[in-house]
Amino acid sequence: MIETVPAIEMIDVNKWFGDFHVLKDINLNISAGERVVICGPSGSGKSTVVRCINRLEKHEKGTIRVDGMQLSNNRKAIAAIRNEVGMVFQQFNLFPHLTVLENLTLGPIKARGLSQSDADTRAMALLERVRIPEQADKKPGQLSGGQQQRVAIARSLCMEPKIMLFDEPTSALDPEMISEVLEVMLELAEEGMTMVVVTHEMGFARKAADTMVFMDEGKIVETGDPKTFFEAPRTERCKQFLDQILSH
Repeated sequence: MIETVPAIEMIDVNKWFGDFHVLKDINLNISAGERVVICGPSGSGKSTVVRCINRLEKHEKGTIRVDGMQLSNNRKAIAAIRNEVGMVFQQFNLFPHLTVLENLTLGPIKARGLSQSDADTRAMALLERVRIPEQADKKPGQLSGGQQQRVAIARSLCMEPKIMLFDEPTSALDPEMISEVLEVMLELAEEGMTMVVVTHEMGFARKAADTMVFMDEGKIVETGDPKTFFEAPRTERCKQFLDQILSH
């Protein structure tokens, strides 16, 4: 049998903010094509896990490998990893002075060396895919929050990443805009993209996740497939969390 390299490997990862021990011995092994949803109460360390994967936060102890490359202080290695990893944040982080199309083509031209016409073709295909091709020439400020988040997803996909990270991508959106973003994410999941998603959207988690990860107080408390996770959580803490979140 051929040994496949995990898409993401975290071994005994620890992180502090000053005296605050935010991640405690995190162990995660994510295969290529696997969709992992991380949930848990606020302040449990979920976003920090995701931000450590592409070195937006630096871990102090343990090992992180992305696509077989170890994360260290080596800037070239960090740049190589970031080229493989797309990230979508709560806030859309679009350049307000550029059009939607320019937001999408900037990365592929600068980092991937694409020609303007190839970048434009790729960007328009992705805007089609997230169902807003007609917004290409607008500035982000002229779009709704849901549309801006779909632009942010398309912008990440423009770099053709192997892995997509989502840090609470719907938490800044009005309720009626949430479903349009989750729909796009579900389609990505169905196409086999490796995804790590921090979210409270449990309907999405049930449909899209291969693996659920529940965190509390900087630790992974429980992991499992969605069916077991939702129907028969093993820990009291996870059961309490689900009771709370699913009753809303």
